[in-house]
Amino acid sequence: MQAMKEKLVLLGLVLLVFVVIASGVFGTIQTGNVGLRTTLGVISAEEIPPGLYFKWPFITTVQEFSGKDIAIDISDLTPKAKDNLSLRKLDLSIYYKVNPAAISELVGKYAAQSVWHDEGYMMPAYELVWRVARNAAYEEVARLDSLVIHTQREALANNITEKMQLELDKNDKSVFVVSRVVIRSVQTDPSIEQSIQQAVANQKKLEAMQVQTEIAKKEAEIKVTEAHGIAEANKIISGSLTHEYLQHEANLALMTFAEKGNSNTVIVPAGMPVTPLINAGVK
Repeated sequence: MQAMKEKLVLLGLVLLVFVVIASGVFGTIQTGNVGLRTTLGVISAEEIPPGLYFKWPFITTVQEFSGKDIAIDISDLTPKAKDNLSLRKLDLSIYYKVNPAAISELVGKYAAQSVWHDEGYMMPAYELVWRVARNAAYEEVARLDSLVIHTQREALANNITEKMQLELDKNDKSVFVVSRVVIRSVQTDPSIEQSIQQAVANQKKLEAMQVQTEIAKKEAEIKVTEAHGIAEANKIISGSLTHEYLQHEANLALMTFAEKGNSNTVIVPAGMPVTPLINAGVK
């Protein structure tokens, strides 16, 4: 009889533990996240830190909120550029996080703005950040011409990041941090694409013409330098051809001619007083 009672007590304890576990009395919060306790419809002002927590069954509920980086993907935007031409498609990803110590106040302030994540936690103020990101993208695209947006992706992403941070800080200082914005895709209107391609082709043509001009310029400089060199050499040579030098060279030539010994011809240079050199030797 006693043994039967002990078995019943043990079974009761097991059932009690099972009920406690099944009713969710205990739970855990992931590292980097916090929990919000709601008791009879009232949200606690204090966040539950990561780790194990306790709650009263049927009276208290706990929701887990992310305190880590959250990604928002926005696709198929068609903002107008500075030249009043609309982009065909703009896709971007925004990464933001919320100060974990401010999540309780934030959730109370922006009711129904948080979104459920598939991994089992809530993304605080997701809808709010999504709208701010979209407006910032439209405003910053409007500052750029459509023909250059494809070359300004990094600058555009930085400008959207700064714009979002300023807007979020207006009403919730030090609560949000916009980590970064990534421009995944930017596509302009087909007519704009054609203009961009033509502009690129013209730029390449201009660069080629500039190179050809530089080559021609260098070749002309080389020719001028060569001409100056030749002129200078001729000037030096002309300066060295004195009357005495020319007489000396003529005498040497005549001497060489006379020494051959097989000619009776005498050459007298015109206009020069030269004494005939006659080889009168008898063989």
